[in-house]
Amino acid sequence: MEFRLLGAVSVATEVGELALGPAKRCSLLAALLLRPNHPVPVDHLTAALWDHEPPQRARSVIQGHVSRLRALLAGADAEMFGVELVTQGTAYVLRMPETLLDAHRFEELVTLARSQRAPADAVAMYQEALSLWKGPALTGAYPSQPLQAAAHALEELRLTSVELLAAAYTRMGEHARAAAVLRAEAGTHPLRESLSATLMKALQRAGRRSEALDWFHRTRRLLSDELGVDPGRELADAYAVVLRGEEDDAAQTQTQAQTQAHAQTQHPAPVPPPVPAPVPPQGPSAAFHPGPVDLLPRMPRGFHGRSGELTALSRAAAGEAPVCLVTGPAGVGKTALVVHWAHRNRDRFPGGLLYADLRGFSDTGEPTLLEVLREFLLALGVAPLRIPESAGAASALFRSLAAGRQLLVVLDNVRGSGQVRELLPGGSRCVTVVTSRYRLRGLIASDAARPVPVDVLEPEDSTALLAAVIGKERVLAEAVAARRLAELCGGLPLALRVTAARLADQPTWSLSAMSAELSDESRRLNLLDVEDTGVRAALRLTVRRLPEDAAHHFAHLGRHPGTHFDRYTAAALAGTDPVTAEAALERLTAAHLVIRTAPDRWTLHDLVRLYARGLDTAPGTLVRVLDHSVATALAAADAAEPGDESCFALPAGFHPPCAVREFASRDQAMAWYASEREDLTLAAAAAHAAGLHSRTWRLVLAMWPQMVWRVLDGWTPLLQTALEAARADADPRAQSRILALLGWVLTEEGRIHEALVHLEAAPVLAARTGDTRGEATALVNLSLARAALGSPEEAAEGCAQAARLARGAGDRHTERLALYHLARHHLDAGEWQSALETSIAAHALDDPADTSTASRVLLLTVAGEALLGMGDATEGVRRLEEAAREAESCGYDDGAVRALGALLRVSADVALQARYDTAMVRLMSRT
Repeated sequence: MEFRLLGAVSVATEVGELALGPAKRCSLLAALLLRPNHPVPVDHLTAALWDHEPPQRARSVIQGHVSRLRALLAGADAEMFGVELVTQGTAYVLRMPETLLDAHRFEELVTLARSQRAPADAVAMYQEALSLWKGPALTGAYPSQPLQAAAHALEELRLTSVELLAAAYTRMGEHARAAAVLRAEAGTHPLRESLSATLMKALQRAGRRSEALDWFHRTRRLLSDELGVDPGRELADAYAVVLRGEEDDAAQTQTQAQTQAHAQTQHPAPVPPPVPAPVPPQGPSAAFHPGPVDLLPRMPRGFHGRSGELTALSRAAAGEAPVCLVTGPAGVGKTALVVHWAHRNRDRFPGGLLYADLRGFSDTGEPTLLEVLREFLLALGVAPLRIPESAGAASALFRSLAAGRQLLVVLDNVRGSGQVRELLPGGSRCVTVVTSRYRLRGLIASDAARPVPVDVLEPEDSTALLAAVIGKERVLAEAVAARRLAELCGGLPLALRVTAARLADQPTWSLSAMSAELSDESRRLNLLDVEDTGVRAALRLTVRRLPEDAAHHFAHLGRHPGTHFDRYTAAALAGTDPVTAEAALERLTAAHLVIRTAPDRWTLHDLVRLYARGLDTAPGTLVRVLDHSVATALAAADAAEPGDESCFALPAGFHPPCAVREFASRDQAMAWYASEREDLTLAAAAAHAAGLHSRTWRLVLAMWPQMVWRVLDGWTPLLQTALEAARADADPRAQSRILALLGWVLTEEGRIHEALVHLEAAPVLAARTGDTRGEATALVNLSLARAALGSPEEAAEGCAQAARLARGAGDRHTERLALYHLARHHLDAGEWQSALETSIAAHALDDPADTSTASRVLLLTVAGEALLGMGDATEGVRRLEEAAREAESCGYDDGAVRALGALLRVSADVALQARYDTAMVRLMSRT
């Protein structure tokens, strides 16, 4: 078992990593691992999990996460490794051997390395220590101030270790290796003067004086532009040493040590053989100059982050003659990433660095193949008159020349696979990097291209990019506003740079003011354009390349009120069918205009959504997608509660979709409800805002199976919106149904007096409209509120009346519901025999077509509790265990908590308690 902080917060076991779950749980584990074997107070954990005012239930949330962590550790047999999470007063302690923690082993190895006299031993230990790092420290944890400070401290220790590793290489005389180690870090941390100074000295010792001087001037300009300061003493001294061509103290010490070691050697060192003079090239290759070439654009300024992508690019380029395919949406920074990587790795390509912008997404038109090849051949030294006039011959000559070199070829802004195949170099030592807004699967199939996807920036890197342009002081002065700007720009580097350009042009503007302007969705894209650069222009060039059908679907996706969509939703929006929509979505995915998050599930980047919304001028798109959502929710309700009547008729002017998703089982329907809850809520809000009241309340009411299944999931605001819409729609039947449901939810939330206001009105409205079933359901819900207020007789009478109404209407489903609640009232009154008989009567009303797990679990639980009260422990426990197992198997946490809670009243079994804790944690995590 291994606990990791140096990268993603994780726990590795022999069978794989533990599924820690949400960021808050990872943060809690990180806070405990930062102080292993020490009590961590709840207040400290609260500060680590929430930046600002924590929620009122913060302590309960922490307890829930602790309980889940205990369960995960127990499942991984953590006790065998001496690991235990215990409560100590108002604090928690993670007891563990510290050798299981990668951060502890890292510090131990660094300490040991510092004590080594032999530099080779020190190098080995530093390398082993640094190999423990798998990315930025504490990745995946919530970026609260305490955890960010801890991550920064660990990063500082890592950088110090890199500098110490370079110093050990220097003592060995391995100056080129020292420079290579330092250069990678100095490029990532360009304002760390100690790194730059040490790198300059290493380059000087390696005989690369001009590079050392270039690095100084680069750092000096950055310090001046970014911080407005001059180089410090250490950097200035390093510059003086390089400028005079002197050896610094470390180099002199190393030279003296080598001289003394040589003097102690009894045998003189062998004289190296003379190096033969180079033989002039013969034949056709005589036209080529031997030196390396460099067509790369200048190093991009303000480049930040991307450590994962840079590592992935290096790995992809490590194979034999690889083709690396860097893909991502417009404005995500593909070119900057590749050019930055190429500059950092130029030493790997002594044969030269070639670059061509193929302008696949440009207003200026694409260069011809022969134009690109001519530029490459000229750079490689071919005389202009000797360049073939046909593209095929020029391509063949380019491949033959590249075969003898170690080249990097960067082909930027590629539209299609066919654009690049004739530009791929020959030879096993060449690397080709292609960038494109398209996925170019053809290049993967034909040339085994290795994909390196590029996504938007993380918040920390986004704010660092802003700071690189407008200055760190402005960002630090308004840290919250800077993070909000990064969020509004969606982490898209192009949007961030345009925003930073506006702020740099107006030094008196506050970041908060810019954030407020960008918050207005109607203006956001306009504000993210500056001169000929901007998000709108970049997206326009991508969309212009789409086939007509894909462009048609894309234009309508912006009107989707939710965040995710499937092929059925896309078809409803565009007025097509799911097969056509899926084909269009595949093309849009390949163009990085939509993002596939799961099979048959896509989403849009916020800025892309705003752009798409501006393309849709056709009326009726919103109504079509709302009606599609209503139809799909009704289909899910039919599968979730088969045999139950529909809770409403379709609205006037309903637009039936071409096709509706089918649900083969109740589990599928409930899974759909869970995944679509947020989008259905957003759809209801959009309908309400548009004054489409008949759609609003129907969308909400169609979600009733999930409300029953997850009653404590915070449904009240949504139901209140539905009630407003039903009243605006002047539909008393809908009002009664919503009042009954809202009152029940409020009762379960403990807001009894608020619930009574709605529940007393619901049966009256239902009776007035002749809705017998609605009246019976409302009476049942009213009885629950009355029971909670201490009126069991009234509650029981209400349920009995509801059962009579349902029986008279031939509604077995509602009659069974009423009898179940009547049985519970008998239980609460200690009337065990009546409770058992009533539950048996409810069981007798089972409909073979009705597969409701909730109903079966609840009736089994009532019967089990009644039997326990009558003294029949064996049969009572059997029925409760059956109810608990069935509830756990289908994720019905409310039912599991009830059944397991009843069992715990007669048993102190540890495993039973663990099952109860697990169900309770899941239940609490949703509230």
